[in-house]
Amino acid sequence: MGWTMTLKDDFGVIAWTRRAGNYLILFFLLSLFSIPVQSDIVFPKDHHFSWKTGQWGHCIGEECGSGGVQTRTIWCVHMEGWTTHHSHCQHIQKPESRRDCFKVCNWHQDLFEWELSEWGGCVLVPFFSNELKLRTTECITAQHGIQRRKVHCVRTSNRTTVTLRICEFFSQKPPMEQACLIPCPQDCVVSDFTSWSSCSKTCGVGLQHRTRHVLATPMFGGANCPNLTETRTCSGPVDCPAGEGEYQYSLKVGAWSECRLPHHKDAMLSGRTTVDFSTSSKENNTVTLHTQASHHHSHPHHQHRHLHAHNKYPMSWELEVGYQTRQVRCTRSDGKNAMLSLCTKDSSPLTFQACVMPKDCQTSEWSSWSPCSKTCRSTDLSPGYRLRSWIMTQIPIGGGKQCPALEEKEACNIIGELLPNCPRYVWRTTDWGECRIAPLLSKQHRRLANISTLCGGGIQTRKTYCVQVPDDLAPHHRKEVSRPVNSRLCAGEEPPLAVQHCSIPCQHNCLLSQWSRWGACLPDNCKEPQGKKGFRQRRREVLWEFSSPPETCPHLVESIPCEDPVCYLWQVQQEGRCSPTKGACGPGSAVQNVTCVSAEGEDVPFAHCVDNPPPTEVACEVSCPADCVVGSWSSWSPCSHSCATKTAEGRQSRTRTVLALPGKEGKECPAAPALEEWRVCNDHPCMVFYWEASAWGPCIENTAMDLNGTSFWNGTTTCAVGVQIRKVSCMKLNVGPVINKRCSDPTRPQTSRPCLLPCKKDCIVTPFSEWTACPSTCMPENATTATQSRYRTIIQRSANGGQECPDTLYEERECESLPICPLYRWRIHKWHSCALVPDSVQRGLSGTGEACGNGLETRGNCVGEDGESANMTDCLRWADPLPPQIRECRVACKDDCTLTAWSKFSECIGCGSSQSRKRSLTGRSKKKAHCLNEELYPLEETKACPCDELLSQPYGNWSACILPDPSAPGSVQSWMSHREVKECGQGLRYRAVACIDQRGNPVNPTLCTDTGYMVEVCHIPCPLDCKLSDWSAWSICSASCGSGLKIRSKWLREKAFNGGRPCPKLDLKNQVYEAVPCRSECSQYEWRTEPWSICTINTVDDLPACGEGVQSRKIRCVKKGTTSGEARSVGDSLCDQEEMPPSAKVCFLACPKDCVIAPWGPWSNCPLQCDQGTGRNRSRHILRLPASANSVCPELVQSEPCILNSTCFTYQYRVSDWSTCQLSENAICGQGSLLRLLDCVRSDGKIVELQKCEQFGLINKWKLSESCVVDCPVSCILSDWSLWAECSHTCGSQGQSVRTRRILQEAHEEGRPCPTQLTQTTPCPIRPCYMWLLSDLSPCTVEGAECGEGLRRRDLSCVVHWGDWPESPPQPVDEELCGDKVRQQIQQEMEQPCFIPCLGDCHLTEWSSWSSCQLTCLEGRSFETTGRQSRSRAVIIQVMENQGSCPHQVFETQLCKGGKCHTYQWRTGGWSNNERAVWCQRSDGVNVTGGCFPQKRPTTVRHCHPPCTKPFSHCTPSGVCGCEKGYTEVMTTHGFLDYCTRTPGVDNNKKADVKTNSGRLKPRPSQAQDLFSEWTLRPVGPDGRVKLWVYAVTVVGFILILFIIALSFLVCKPSKTTKTSPPQKPLTLAYDGDMDM
Repeated sequence: MGWTMTLKDDFGVIAWTRRAGNYLILFFLLSLFSIPVQSDIVFPKDHHFSWKTGQWGHCIGEECGSGGVQTRTIWCVHMEGWTTHHSHCQHIQKPESRRDCFKVCNWHQDLFEWELSEWGGCVLVPFFSNELKLRTTECITAQHGIQRRKVHCVRTSNRTTVTLRICEFFSQKPPMEQACLIPCPQDCVVSDFTSWSSCSKTCGVGLQHRTRHVLATPMFGGANCPNLTETRTCSGPVDCPAGEGEYQYSLKVGAWSECRLPHHKDAMLSGRTTVDFSTSSKENNTVTLHTQASHHHSHPHHQHRHLHAHNKYPMSWELEVGYQTRQVRCTRSDGKNAMLSLCTKDSSPLTFQACVMPKDCQTSEWSSWSPCSKTCRSTDLSPGYRLRSWIMTQIPIGGGKQCPALEEKEACNIIGELLPNCPRYVWRTTDWGECRIAPLLSKQHRRLANISTLCGGGIQTRKTYCVQVPDDLAPHHRKEVSRPVNSRLCAGEEPPLAVQHCSIPCQHNCLLSQWSRWGACLPDNCKEPQGKKGFRQRRREVLWEFSSPPETCPHLVESIPCEDPVCYLWQVQQEGRCSPTKGACGPGSAVQNVTCVSAEGEDVPFAHCVDNPPPTEVACEVSCPADCVVGSWSSWSPCSHSCATKTAEGRQSRTRTVLALPGKEGKECPAAPALEEWRVCNDHPCMVFYWEASAWGPCIENTAMDLNGTSFWNGTTTCAVGVQIRKVSCMKLNVGPVINKRCSDPTRPQTSRPCLLPCKKDCIVTPFSEWTACPSTCMPENATTATQSRYRTIIQRSANGGQECPDTLYEERECESLPICPLYRWRIHKWHSCALVPDSVQRGLSGTGEACGNGLETRGNCVGEDGESANMTDCLRWADPLPPQIRECRVACKDDCTLTAWSKFSECIGCGSSQSRKRSLTGRSKKKAHCLNEELYPLEETKACPCDELLSQPYGNWSACILPDPSAPGSVQSWMSHREVKECGQGLRYRAVACIDQRGNPVNPTLCTDTGYMVEVCHIPCPLDCKLSDWSAWSICSASCGSGLKIRSKWLREKAFNGGRPCPKLDLKNQVYEAVPCRSECSQYEWRTEPWSICTINTVDDLPACGEGVQSRKIRCVKKGTTSGEARSVGDSLCDQEEMPPSAKVCFLACPKDCVIAPWGPWSNCPLQCDQGTGRNRSRHILRLPASANSVCPELVQSEPCILNSTCFTYQYRVSDWSTCQLSENAICGQGSLLRLLDCVRSDGKIVELQKCEQFGLINKWKLSESCVVDCPVSCILSDWSLWAECSHTCGSQGQSVRTRRILQEAHEEGRPCPTQLTQTTPCPIRPCYMWLLSDLSPCTVEGAECGEGLRRRDLSCVVHWGDWPESPPQPVDEELCGDKVRQQIQQEMEQPCFIPCLGDCHLTEWSSWSSCQLTCLEGRSFETTGRQSRSRAVIIQVMENQGSCPHQVFETQLCKGGKCHTYQWRTGGWSNNERAVWCQRSDGVNVTGGCFPQKRPTTVRHCHPPCTKPFSHCTPSGVCGCEKGYTEVMTTHGFLDYCTRTPGVDNNKKADVKTNSGRLKPRPSQAQDLFSEWTLRPVGPDGRVKLWVYAVTVVGFILILFIIALSFLVCKPSKTTKTSPPQKPLTLAYDGDMDM
């Protein structure tokens, strides 16, 4: 079964066609279902049973279309509601339970849909039933309401409405109403009544009234406003005289009619075309023969097309004079009309007047829309706006339609997602400039310092600028490069730092160790020895260096040439004693250990030693008992010279001594010369050589290797690898350079090394900023051509051969030539003849026919530069103010007073004088009484003479002293040249000058001075820095022996002044000091000994010379470090006497055949800590055995205890105090070092060589240097002054121009502090403030009558003031100074119709002022930003008879901004005679009616139950009866007042007689209340009874007293009994259970 669907939108027909035939349309079938079907259809069978039907079910069928079936349920029910069998109901009337239907398929759903309107406003539920119930409970938050909407089923094709049932087949019907919340009802709130008006009559009975006004109108179902007026009768002080008339009469005039042309003029105009600009058919009285397109100002899209022969806008305005009339009648005080003659005595009222035919404001076509103010998407979701305007082409005249707003504003770009993201602005910075140290120096030091050698801490600066961040989402071609923009765009963020600390590395002196001993004579290369020349070397080490590279240290190796160098030597060590070959003595042999060692003392293989090795056994001899015994050789003495010269060479010796003389048969002793040996030492010449290396040169390209772009030796990728070269030369000590062969080649430093070549850096410059704006309007004729400029900023300077920076950073050009503003002026024509009200009108209204009276005359035209007529629009736009086009005139009537023309004004004598002119009456006017009234017809006029004398007067205070700006205007300063801004010297200060005329009014200041200022030279005192003295000489070392500190200091000479650099931190003596480590040699001198002499024995009787004897030696005091040959003896007092070695000793020469032993060997070492109980040993060996076996050799081992500081010493390291932070001599601040020195101290306090501590294996854990930082004295760095801002006021005396600067770097340490003045102001020239002053509306005036329709007028006057209004009130001046008065009047409402009620009229008051803005609030919080304010008019009744004709009181509401939340609260006054005032008060303190919840109103009258009828009683505030002052209440048992009795002793000066005691019922406080009124806790209640707590306190006090008495008794009694009674057993132990116990 195929379906086709045809849609015809033109007719709204939808049909389906089947191939077999036509079916019914779906709309018709579905409409059948729209018949209302009642869910319960009742068919009566009898009075008790009926049929009930259910809802029709869904349409069921196999296919879509009309073959469907619908069913429903049917049952028989009893009238009481229970179901029964179908037989009880009549089957004839049984409803059908099945019907055919059209089955709707899902695809039909696309043809229809629900159409929903917006939800309506929330309305209170009672409003639907037109009920308004009284509120019994207070609404807390909100009240329930309902809001509704319309629901339609419509075709999707043409949106026509169909029955709802069709859409219900597809989806459930949307709800048509929903619950909502409405704020609590707000009743009408009105103010308090005003005071009563005066009585309407001075005699008899009159009326007086008082009014109130609406503060808040009723909303959300609140109560309506009450009557705003109260009226009451009043009586005058006297009765009205008997002859006084009952009524009073008033002349009442109506409003002037519209201005219209006389009929005869209409006919005359029938053949002429005029230009008519009226818009309303009611006002269009001019006959027009041309066509005109209709237009409405309220519809901005309609264009104005004024047809004209040549011009788009009119060349002239034709002003037409017409006439207008008004009604005049006489009214009686009861509101009825009376004869006109009762109101007019002599003169008839004015009923007609000439007028200008109204012309509406005409405007040009709309200009094109301005660009939208919102061009990008931002977080602010508000739309942008755009403007368009039109210009005025016709001024409204004669009450014509006012001009519409000349500017129209509409929202644009409401959907922000379609816009690109708004640009973000961020700060960017240039590269940091070079590190500069000079700014840290004070002026005093800057003069002395060599700027080029400065190093250490400094500062570097950079420039910050604002750029626009490109939008990532924007297309690539729209992305803006980061060009600089105005820094105000980045004002929301803190700019990056423009100053930072930096440092330039310094070259420090190295601290070096002592030279080592000279080494052995070695060839240059032990592996390949060449020749017989070698070198002996000594070395020293770098103990520590600062952060400087080691190449800045001096040479560390020195060489001495020598001959026969040997790399490896045989070393012999004797291992055993001499073993005799035969027997116990005689010749023998000794074994010795032979090894090959290197020059460093290390064992090496034998093959390295070239010479033959020494024998492993050597011959020796053991002395026999009779042989001479000689001791072993001593060690070699020190060399006499350190080197050999032509005149001296070094020698050293060693000796041995005879220990035993020979016997008769023994071997003889050697000769004396054989006991001493000499040898040459230090035979090298006195020539010391060393390598000296210059500083490394700059990194240059290495032509030998190409490593560009490769990785460096440490793995980092670099721009390029270059080479550094330095010169290395051989130097002879104290001589200079020599040939390189003289120095040892292996110790030669390297002459080249690889280095990183600095990358080439091209100059990077921002793009140019946008051109500054050019003026968009035309240029005045003689104006200079405007210029525009742009700039760019250097981000990175070029370096290392990169591309140089461009020369041009600032560009300026002239703006495109703008057209010269056109010149137009108004041509002043002669006034046309005076146009009067037509005779026919005058005769018809006044009855007289004379053509005279008041009228109007017109003039005006516009001309261009060439004098030809021009468009009036051009003159309105470009010419001076429009001159008056209309003025009043008069054609004299025959009864008028006639006068001569005014004479010329007399001449002025000078400033302050006046000039006058005169006229006189002529003819019969000289005799007319009213013409002689000079107030009406003045015969002389005077005016003040113009005065050109001006007074120049200084005004206000002097500005701050402003120093000249060193930067040239227009130039962009180098961003590296942040300087210490000059803050002192000669400047200028300014003071405004007011130019004043003779009347004391300000005039243009250029009339008095060229600039409008007084200028005066001023001086800002320069800051004086803190000045210290030069450094003092170094003090002696604080330690006389060992390491200490030496100090030097500076002291204060001048304190800082005027913001100069402050002093460093001074000690109590106003000094700063510097301390460095120092070492004092404990002694520069030492004892030097010569060898011992031979042992001398005093022999007696030629006995053998053996036994005990004496040895001596020479001892000298010499300077340390000198060789024996160079040493000179000095006085013994310079050496340490305690350490003086002995010069003589006892010796023992063994006799023949005695035992001979060797001298004692050295003592063994004691333990390191010299432990108690330990000892040390020394030993010796036998050199010759005794001849006799009975002889005993002396002891061979000797021991002694280790005693601290006697036989044993301990050693420890000790450090000196830290020095102050040591910088390089060329540094001012930055990284430095703290230093201290190390000593080795013996346990007895003696300082010894450091080697001693090392020998004992002590490890030095002390740090001898630490890094430190000296803070840099950074002076305050300021930004440049901003440009002078625009004047804060365009005129007046309050104008100031401001410029500011900000702190880029705060002062630090001894830097110059920041000045306090970061803002400077200068006065602006005092220009007069001219303004149009619009007066308030005048009181309502009715021309020529007492009441009726009148006008309230405003005056527009040109005034001048000083800009501080209202301090100086404005003074009137000529209107030309304020500009176009006509244009100003168009924008103001100069007249307002008003009504003065006649006597007896019932009328409305003037509008009250607008109430304060009030918001709808919930719990003190508002959920809206717009509030409401109200005003009202009350009804005033003057005569009660006119009540029926009174209008209704009115009020109106308007929206307002800046509202407040108000709450309302009941307030009460104090009770007086059991009554009090109750009123409602708003939260701002205003008393109101309405707003407070009525059910919570406090009571105003208070009653006592039962009433207070007793004498001297009254009703108290607590609602009970009490007694007057001086009387005491006597209460009944039920708590009521029984009677009042007089209080004894209280003289109230009252009599007790009830009859004469006046005012006894007056409420007064009782005496008890009066007595205790000052107490915080009052014992007597307001009803005069003693309060319950008083009784409670009394009882507690009594119990407390009893408790204290009992306690004191118990405490005192046992103390007596314990002294007399013996100790008793405890009662519990004595009790045995007996009842008697």
